[in-house]
Amino acid sequence: MKLSRIALAGGVAASTVLLIAGPAAAHVSVQPVGEAAKGGYATLNFKVPNERDQASTVKLEVNFPADHPLSSVTPQAVPGWKIDITKSKLDKPLEVHGKKITEAVSKVTWTADEGEIAPGYFQQFPVSVGALPEDADQLVFKAIQTYDNKEVVRWIEEPAAGGEEPDSPAPVLKLTAAAEDHHGGAADDAKEADDHKAADTDASSEKSSTVASSSSSDTTARTLGIIGIVIGIGGIAFGVLAGRRRSA
Repeated sequence: MKLSRIALAGGVAASTVLLIAGPAAAHVSVQPVGEAAKGGYATLNFKVPNERDQASTVKLEVNFPADHPLSSVTPQAVPGWKIDITKSKLDKPLEVHGKKITEAVSKVTWTADEGEIAPGYFQQFPVSVGALPEDADQLVFKAIQTYDNKEVVRWIEEPAAGGEEPDSPAPVLKLTAAAEDHHGGAADDAKEADDHKAADTDASSEKSSTVASSSSSDTTARTLGIIGIVIGIGGIAFGVLAGRRRSA
């Protein structure tokens, strides 16, 4: 009897932990496709799970970091969702490929048109971004999730370094170290091209030498052949004349 009560109490406790941990784990998050290297470009997936049993997600707003503006933000079309892009003026213009950028995307909003995220499902919203900052280790994207019952969940709490995860954490993108060929890729490509060119030149020279040698051999063979024919004709003529003289 005591064992049954202990087991029942343990089950209730475990269920309580799951119920408490469930909502905290199922929040809006961001993950790169591959790596998100500093100074480079990346495709990000904003993953939105539905946390409600009786409501569907019909809107997502993602705010882009103002302290590290991105010069390029291009969302991918998602069937059944309308996309709105909001741009804002920059306090400090960005220098990109020799051009000054005075405004950048500050928010992207997805609104369900014919689709929605039903209970028990999730949806990913891909965005191509760049260039990622070189002076930061992470980017924080504050997100707002809206349900069809008018409920709004704000995923805007920034996690503290070394602290516990907040109740409504904002999506955080971890940046990796810049790729080794980020600055030296062009030089490496040029070196590789020179190596291929040198190899092609050597192969061409070898081929030319082979052709020349073959041509010389053919010419010698033809000359010897002609000389042999001339000598043969001379021998035949000599034989005919010698026979006529004997007959005479």
